[in-house]
Amino acid sequence: MITTTDLTKVYRSRDREVTALDGVNLHVEQGEVYGVIGRSGAGKSSLIRCVNLLERPTSGTVSVAGQDLTALVTGTGARPPAALRRARAGIGMIFQHFNLLSSRDVQKNVELPLEILGHSGRERERKALELLDLVGLADKARAHPAQLSGGQKQRVGIARALAGDPKVLLSDEATSALDPETTRSVLQLLRDLNRQLGLTVLLITHEMDVVKTVCDSAALMREGRVVESGTVQRLLATPGSELAAELFPVGGTPTEAGTTVVDITFHGEAAGRPVVSHLARAYDIDVSILGAAMDTVGDRQIGRMRIELPGGREENALPLAHLREQGLTVELPGRGGDLTKEAAK
Repeated sequence: MITTTDLTKVYRSRDREVTALDGVNLHVEQGEVYGVIGRSGAGKSSLIRCVNLLERPTSGTVSVAGQDLTALVTGTGARPPAALRRARAGIGMIFQHFNLLSSRDVQKNVELPLEILGHSGRERERKALELLDLVGLADKARAHPAQLSGGQKQRVGIARALAGDPKVLLSDEATSALDPETTRSVLQLLRDLNRQLGLTVLLITHEMDVVKTVCDSAALMREGRVVESGTVQRLLATPGSELAAELFPVGGTPTEAGTTVVDITFHGEAAGRPVVSHLARAYDIDVSILGAAMDTVGDRQIGRMRIELPGGREENALPLAHLREQGLTVELPGRGGDLTKEAAK
């Protein structure tokens, strides 16, 4: 549904250049919620603004629903070509700071894109009220933005983004200005809209909980590049995955010298089995739990645990093999118990 190929964006000032995107390749499947995560300055905002051509890429291509948007850009005029404007009608966008017009009531804010598209007053009203009901704000149609909470303002922003019946919804840090409880409700709304309307959602965030809560797939950006990407389930099962370690951080250092520290990830049916107690009984060894994290990702329970086994790695070859046979991802932390891991062999 969304594909970027070798996407580059360079900002030029009088005496220097800044490369915000450096050959970004991304593919978002139809109907999935895809999260792009990274620290400030990683290039996330430039990426999402290049997807709908609010920013013109320096090089590379952007395709949405099989249409190459970059091929629609012609000339250097400030006004985008008509073909690009039509393509953008199928792409909704919600912003971090809502961008609502204070002089308009809620209904009129939602109607704004429909005015631009030339819909009649009656059609605009019908559609706006329908969308406000969809986002749970049917009773706020005549309120003004100043009378709304942050979460309500963002719901208005979401309704406005849906006014053109888009197939793709872009979210630019839509929850970063909200408190945790409101964030959860807005994320649940995005997931519900994804399922009810078949929307493809591309969101950028710096919050791991956002990825954990709603995303089917994710990409980690650093210095303008995608350094890791894939479905969340696959990433959690990949030894050495930075995203997996960030999503489910586990701490804990060895209690004594000469032991083996192991990080294990439970996913699928293994998450509900007493794997550690079985391991201790099967090999008559004492297993120490140094740290653990458990949560639900995509309606499936996922867990990570750091355990300590007596003896060195060679002595624990059979217990490690046993863990892998149980469908677990098994990783051996680097020196000092840090999160730079190598796969158990």
